[in-house]
Amino acid sequence: MDWIIIYTYILGILSESWNIFEEAAPYIFLGFGVAAVIHIFISDKKIVDYLGASAGKYRSVFNASLAGIPLPLCSCGVIPTAISLKKRGATKGATLSFLISTPETGVDSIAITYALIDPIMTVFRPVATFITALSAGIANNIVLKDKVPLRSVLSSESSSCTCGSCELENDISEKKMSRRFIEGFKYSFIELLGDISKWLILGIFFAGMISYAVPENWIQIYLGGGIHSMLIMLFIGIPLYICASASTPLAAALIAKGTSPGTAFVFLLAGPATNMATLTMVTRYLGKITASIYLLIIGICSLGFGLILDLIYFKLGIEAIAVVGKTSEILPAEVKIFFSLLMLPIIAYGMYHEFNE
Repeated sequence: MDWIIIYTYILGILSESWNIFEEAAPYIFLGFGVAAVIHIFISDKKIVDYLGASAGKYRSVFNASLAGIPLPLCSCGVIPTAISLKKRGATKGATLSFLISTPETGVDSIAITYALIDPIMTVFRPVATFITALSAGIANNIVLKDKVPLRSVLSSESSSCTCGSCELENDISEKKMSRRFIEGFKYSFIELLGDISKWLILGIFFAGMISYAVPENWIQIYLGGGIHSMLIMLFIGIPLYICASASTPLAAALIAKGTSPGTAFVFLLAGPATNMATLTMVTRYLGKITASIYLLIIGICSLGFGLILDLIYFKLGIEAIAVVGKTSEILPAEVKIFFSLLMLPIIAYGMYHEFNE
């Protein structure tokens, strides 16, 4: 009766995946709602102008690191926007900081972190992201001096993003409020959500697979904690293409199975910040030395913050496995079901829109 066993496993994985999605759905909606509001009132051009006009090695890096944390840019929008920053006069360090802080976290992933993990990780994640981005940018500006501006040939590439995040008109302040709200929510719930939907669904599915099928003793032996577990996570996360929102369910499932929060955090920090596409871009347009600094700082900060986070939980006497996902229990089951059913067609339409772009 092998087919019965297979059927039982599939049903169990889908059930666990639905439970995870149900817990996260209200916070996914909240996160993308905030992303829409940010997009309505702060245009990409204003952000680029502000960061590009920032004077000095360190102020520009600080601005870029801070701006990237809540910024709701889709993954295809990060690289052209970062190139635009460089072309407008930002230092290489500021450009690098923006490339790290923007995909690492955002209002959507912060909300999901609160729902699926706990408040400690929710606060720790953006703080660590900011310090990592700041460190990389400052290190780059100390080691290198910007001597040659980025060539104008990049202009065609910087405008190649079709996600819509860069198409907000320059005179946004003069638009009618209704038009601005329509554009903001269209961007957030169709274009941005469509860009990450497939990765979010995959992340939730694999989280369900870990929760149902992976033995706890296996997780505890290989990923239970310590520097060796974190190194494994680092080597998994660096080349992997995964967004901040999609990485969160995976991290939560691993913690629930016995992974230390610090080990899971290494994946949360290294996974979204690095992938082969971004590394290729950094090497080509910012140089090999910048690419080396990029990888070195992310590696050091991921391991360092992972160890610090484990120490925080230990000092506070908190068992991460006992508190993971508990914060979402404050919401009634009816609310979770409502938002789950609400988000399903929105995600489906977003994926359809992305597929037909």
